[in-house]
Amino acid sequence: MMKYNQPYFILDLSPWPIFMSINIFNTMISNIMMLNFKFNYLLTMNFLIIMLIATLWWRDIIRESTFQGNHNFYIMNLIKFSMILFIISEMFLFISFFWNFLHNSLAPSIELGLNWPPKNIKFFNPILIPLLNTIILLTSSFTITLTHFYLLNNKKKKTIIFMNLTIILSIYFLMLQIIEYKEATFTFSDSIFGSSFYMATGFHGLHVLIGTIYLILNLMRLLKSHLSFIHHISFELAAWYWHFIDIIWLFLYMTFYWWNN
Repeated sequence: MMKYNQPYFILDLSPWPIFMSINIFNTMISNIMMLNFKFNYLLTMNFLIIMLIATLWWRDIIRESTFQGNHNFYIMNLIKFSMILFIISEMFLFISFFWNFLHNSLAPSIELGLNWPPKNIKFFNPILIPLLNTIILLTSSFTITLTHFYLLNNKKKKTIIFMNLTIILSIYFLMLQIIEYKEATFTFSDSIFGSSFYMATGFHGLHVLIGTIYLILNLMRLLKSHLSFIHHISFELAAWYWHFIDIIWLFLYMTFYWWNN
């Protein structure tokens, strides 16, 4: 394959970014078709293609970084900068959710009876499952920091222990959120209140799921000795992403749970 001419770039040109972009666009079109024409099989097919492209893309990155040794410091700095831009874009996504919530909660419309939450909606007790989930995520932030500490000090056994503990806590968080949704007395279609709540917390749960998969992949690479105390950018980016998820949850808890109570 064709390579970059600059001395700092020693990577092959990858076809996966353009393939992923095209398929994400197709996913959006398929979602619109599903909502209007009930063609849900196209959306399912596009999700499967996204997973296939992501798997092949991750395979190439692992091959280039671990087995070919092509990820020098210049490449790693570019990857870190890309991750920073990605986290910033995700931050603005959640800012839109908070903006929507504050706009509707501070000045409820006449359709809501000028009340927030609307009448006849029994909301969650913020000191039960929501508070437990907050403690779980804060604990996972502590354990992933310890994981990074032991990885930097080349203590593989303790690194694996705290990595497993972080993954267990993340799965526990997702299980509690599922239980919370099942016990809810309102749905997504219950006015702007229900749609705002489920959109924000649901997207956060999706990010927790993605972060958990990212941590599991790093655990597998750690067990295969792909990561070392001097070269572990994959885990470092996963830790950045996880801390971002924790911070977003703190804001979600203070606004969507504590404020509503």
